[in-house]
Amino acid sequence: MALSFAVVASSSSIMCKATNANNHSHLQDLSYIKRAALISDKSAGFTSPHPNFGCVIVTPSAEVVGEAYLYAQGTKPAEVLAVEAAGELCRGATAYVNMEPGDCHGDHTAVSALVQAGITRAVIGMRHPLQHLRGNAIRAFRSQGLQVDVLGEDMQSKLVEEARKACLLVNLPFVYRAASRVPFSVLKYAMTLDGKIAASSGHAAWISSKLSRNRVFELRGRSDAIIVGGNTVRRDNPRLTARHGGGHMPIRIVLSQSLDLPEEANLWDLSDVSTVVVTQRGARRSFQRYLASKGVEVVELDILNPRDVMEYFHDRGYLSILWECGGTLAASAISSGVIHKVFAFVAPKIIGGKNAPSPVGELGMVEMSQALDLIDVCFEQIGPDMLISGFLQPIPDLTPTIPSEDETFAIDPTVAPFETSIIFFYKTWDLYGAFSNFSPHTIQMPDEDGNYVTWFSVEHYYQANKFIGVINPLAQDCIDKIKSAKSPEEAARMGRLTQRRHPHLVRSDWESVKIDVMYRALKCKFSIYPHLNSMLLSTAGSVLVEASPHDLFWGGGRDGEGLNYLGRLLMKLRSEFLGESSAASENTCIAL
Repeated sequence: MALSFAVVASSSSIMCKATNANNHSHLQDLSYIKRAALISDKSAGFTSPHPNFGCVIVTPSAEVVGEAYLYAQGTKPAEVLAVEAAGELCRGATAYVNMEPGDCHGDHTAVSALVQAGITRAVIGMRHPLQHLRGNAIRAFRSQGLQVDVLGEDMQSKLVEEARKACLLVNLPFVYRAASRVPFSVLKYAMTLDGKIAASSGHAAWISSKLSRNRVFELRGRSDAIIVGGNTVRRDNPRLTARHGGGHMPIRIVLSQSLDLPEEANLWDLSDVSTVVVTQRGARRSFQRYLASKGVEVVELDILNPRDVMEYFHDRGYLSILWECGGTLAASAISSGVIHKVFAFVAPKIIGGKNAPSPVGELGMVEMSQALDLIDVCFEQIGPDMLISGFLQPIPDLTPTIPSEDETFAIDPTVAPFETSIIFFYKTWDLYGAFSNFSPHTIQMPDEDGNYVTWFSVEHYYQANKFIGVINPLAQDCIDKIKSAKSPEEAARMGRLTQRRHPHLVRSDWESVKIDVMYRALKCKFSIYPHLNSMLLSTAGSVLVEASPHDLFWGGGRDGEGLNYLGRLLMKLRSEFLGESSAASENTCIAL
């Protein structure tokens, strides 16, 4: 009896220790996955149209030996950078990633980096929201023998849900965009304690404190674009810059049905960032020409309403939009169902005024029971102000597994997931995104002195060539900066901005040679990467269309009105490669 009791006590003790160890390991997992989410957020605003990725590599002895995040679109994946930082210590370690890696370039870079480095376990915060990428990396890891734990699937508890929510929050724009087919939209306003966004006279500077306004600059810096209406342009003449000293500057968007806008406005100054004016088709053609002469892009839609505007900018690849409009446009956007979150800065001031404007106009509600309730409301004191934030629409539930293409085809063989006669590509997350000149594939091409150097992408080489051969120190300085740009998007911004500000620095023959410059860079890219060459050849018989809705030269345009020169060049290359392949086959037969 005594012996039996001793054995039971000993077993209980062992079980208790094992449970404590498991709990400790479980808590460590959640701590590291939260760390991956936290560091991924460092590049918010720069990675668009990609999500924010973070990776933390931890040894069995619980030592963090490598961590990194995706810096910007077209740069090395976070997993690759983390592996480079950890080196040989990766062997037998665990990799923590806030989101399932997405293979956007046809080479499985992120997955291969972890597998080849000797990682034996991967903990993933959430599956990839895009259907054609969802589950691919998880299957690839498991097929290579890695243990894979996905929060909410292989690991479940209240603490797990909190960690999973942290992963969701850092990629809300991406998650909402994938689920709703419109960009993630945030309505921001500042109001007095009695609910006014301006005095009866229209004067509104300043309602909130400087600390609150600095927070607004942060919100802008995390957004792809800022939207205002015509009333805001006429009344406030805003600049809508981020003013945070960082690199990312969101596009300014003005919605105006009648184009009753002033000829002189800060938004027509494009020295720092572009402006897009969206209007109804046929509105004030003469003013449209005036804006175009200033370099302002004008987009005409058949009917100007927030839903159509958001669908248009979704097609342009935008992830996140910040609405800083007046009450009338805010009400229209809310009624259209395109606003996902609200940030309200409430200042401890009372202004009064029967005709003083409020942040949201008429919504057609007559009873308090019809009022819209915010979800996940947060309160934060910022200086003397109170910031109240919350969601108008719940965070999309990504737990149900979306069937893969193979699974869909198995259910109904008549369902073809992609059109075979026309292949569209645009953003690097597309199935054929590696065709983009923004894909992060380095190429070896000559510089201005004829020496072969490494360019980080086709876009780097293309933008630098605008200024090659120009005898001016500023042109050379621009080439050097483009060469060292950390991402293709950054290189494009530098090249376009310099071209717009200093057109005299652009080589005189640029318009006549730019197609050849792009062609030579693309030929190099598809010649040195076998998997890209195979991908291009696999499209034989299909028309390739660069689906940019706003680039009418390199892209196909919104309604097919674009020249699609990028698609044309790729089809030309494909024909050349196929011809070379046929010639090689004939020579082989002759030899035999």
